[in-house]
Amino acid sequence: QVQLVESGGGLVQAGGSLRLSCAASGRSFTNYAMGWFRQAPGKEREFVAVISRSEYYTASVKVRFTISRDNAKNTVYLQMNNLKPEDTAVYYCAARLSVLTTTTPSAYNWWGQGTEVTVSS
Repeated sequence: QVQLVESGGGLVQAGGSLRLSCAASGRSFTNYAMGWFRQAPGKEREFVAVISRSEYYTASVKVRFTISRDNAKNTVYLQMNNLKPEDTAVYYCAARLSVLTTTTPSAYNWWGQGTEVTVSS
């Protein structure tokens, strides 16, 4: 049974940093696409970043966020710097059995339970 478990969320002041982790178990996702999405209260879930053979970011986080992975640990990370209040959301990790990156949530086969990030102004 595949499980994705996120950690690292919390409360931070604007301009601060957080590092989210997503540990996968049940199968290896080496080289497969793993992504981060977020959902703010009252809004739809939106794409943040994805990593496969390359990385891709939504425009609002490019330069500030960095996605990376440790294949030995079957874990993907999201380093978030210079956080802004508009980054406040529940952040979800997702994985799919394809090397193709996509920003579409329905294309991902597995999801974590989410970790909450709150950025105060």
